[in-house]
Amino acid sequence: MTDTAAVRGLDAQGYIAREGSLARVPAVFRPVVAAARERLTDLFGVRLHSAYLYGSIPRGTARVGRSDLDLLAALHDEPAEADHAGARALVEALDAEFPQIEGGGALLYGRARLLSDLERHDMGFFVACLCTPLLGHDLAASLPRYRPDTLLARETNGDLGLLLPRWRERVARAGDAGDVSDSEHTRRSLVRYMSRHLVRTAFTLVMPRWNGWSSDLRVMADVFAGYYPERAAQVRAAAALGYEPTGDAAVLTAYLDDLGPWLAREYTRVHGTKAARPEDATAS
Repeated sequence: MTDTAAVRGLDAQGYIAREGSLARVPAVFRPVVAAARERLTDLFGVRLHSAYLYGSIPRGTARVGRSDLDLLAALHDEPAEADHAGARALVEALDAEFPQIEGGGALLYGRARLLSDLERHDMGFFVACLCTPLLGHDLAASLPRYRPDTLLARETNGDLGLLLPRWRERVARAGDAGDVSDSEHTRRSLVRYMSRHLVRTAFTLVMPRWNGWSSDLRVMADVFAGYYPERAAQVRAAAALGYEPTGDAAVLTAYLDDLGPWLAREYTRVHGTKAARPEDATAS
């Protein structure tokens, strides 16, 4: 691997290198990971095909008491609502038990969906390149290798225009919350989520031109800034808020009224729109 390729997250052949490994999990987080592995097995039993870690913990960049636990489980069949509820309860229990983490989430998918043509350059890419195997047979062996091209850009983040109305509804509900502290907490969570999503979308907008990959929000913002200097300050500010969010409602308003719509339009112009999913027709 050349130094340039390594810096840009690519292997010697120009494919995106898989990030993260169990060897990189900091010692302080290993009890959390061990508990997650055991409880996922207990929860899903023989229905569990494989399970993965993603995010800062397997990348070795997690901060004690600040970072969340991110899990993905692939089932042999399609998950039902009860499965999603069980996964949420599992993560909530781990969050309550281990002060090393602050929150988290568990994505659930059926094996067939993750390997489908529709998901090949979205969730398939996510599993193959951004997830670290934790349990079972790694699905990456059945998925292609990926280059940072416009197809990957379109299928990973080409749905921002569809997401924005849903984000508006979530922000409105946060504003309607009766308890001030609950509303503040909800807005802070939304700022974190939306900041990260917008920065990643900004990065993948320019990813094919830069010809590389990173999951570091600050690197993503800096790469984007090289191509859209007029929006650089906004995206760099969003990267900072992705790590240190506030509950400022004005941030959410700016995302929904300015940065988000502009980014959605520019993304569609450059890369097109992500292939529709069946749930898009019924999503509110």
